[in-house]
Amino acid sequence: MRDAVTALIKNYDLTGRYLDRDAITSLKSYFESGSDRIKVAGLINASSPDIVKEAGLQLFEEVPELIRPGGNAYTTRRYSACLRDMDYYLRYASYALVAGDPTVLDERVLQGLRETYNSLGVPIAPTVRGIQIMKDKVKAMAVEAGVSNTAFVDQPFDHMSREFSEVSI
Repeated sequence: MRDAVTALIKNYDLTGRYLDRDAITSLKSYFESGSDRIKVAGLINASSPDIVKEAGLQLFEEVPELIRPGGNAYTTRRYSACLRDMDYYLRYASYALVAGDPTVLDERVLQGLRETYNSLGVPIAPTVRGIQIMKDKVKAMAVEAGVSNTAFVDQPFDHMSREFSEVSI
């Protein structure tokens, strides 16, 4: 699995350059935020069932047609699959938080998933909304835990949202 350090070094190595001031600044930022990244990953680990449950409840409150007859989360099986998928996204977001590199999500989660959802008729907009709700919940938990700068929490969630939302022309 890639992380911010190996990705940066790989990019510099491919171009045959020494690490410059920008690279050192990027590495410094990554290492300075390391304890906060670990703290947030720990919060996610300790509270993942609650995060997913609350995010699911909020999502279904905002988009109630999902749980009505004919909706994509109407049956118990579909409802459970939706929450299972939200749990996957949250778990992989925690990996990307620790790695400091949201591109780890591409290979592990996102490759082909949008196409799979489209072929199964799973609506993308509610999926993206669920991911954003989880992001908001994780950021709020991080602030409560004393993490002052939560900007890094946005990266994996926004990356997943962007990749799901992208439309091929």
